Amino acid sequence: MQLISTHFVKTGNVGYHGNLFGGTLLSWLDEAGAAFAAEKCGSPRMVTVQIAEVIFKKPCRPGQIIKIYGQVMHYGNTSITMKLEARRHSPYNASQKVVCTTDMTFVRIDGDGEAVPINELIKKEFLEQQAEE
Repeated sequence: MQLISTHFVKTGNVGYHGNLFGGTLLSWLDEAGAAFAAEKCGSPRMVTVQIAEVIFKKPCRPGQIIKIYGQVMHYGNTSITMKLEARRHSPYNASQKVVCTTDMTFVRIDGDGEAVPINELIKKEFLEQQAEE
C-alpha cells in the first residue's frame, strides 16, 4: 500500500469520549481516496460512488498522527476501486496500528457530471504491473 495522506488528530476532531469522530475519519478517507483516484486516473474529476463496509478497529486521541494508505484494486470502464487503510502512527518508535479499513469506488466524470471512460493505457499499465507481482 502507498501512503497517500497524513493528519494530526486535533481536539476539535474528537467527540464526547475523547476519541476521533468517525465522520471526520471518513471525510479524510474520502478526500485522500479522491486525490489518489485522480492521480491514478489522470483526471481531477473523480467522484465517490461507493464506500464499502467501514470497520473502526482502534480509537484515536488528540495529538496522534493518522496516516492513510491506498492501493488500487480494480479499474472498470469509468471507475476505480481501491482499498484504503487508516493507521495510527507513533512518531516515537514508528509503529503503526490499523484504525480503519474500507474499499471505495470513484467514477471519472466530465464537466456535466456524466461518467466518462478512464484512459485504456492507464488500465493496461495497471494490469501489466499486477502480472509482474
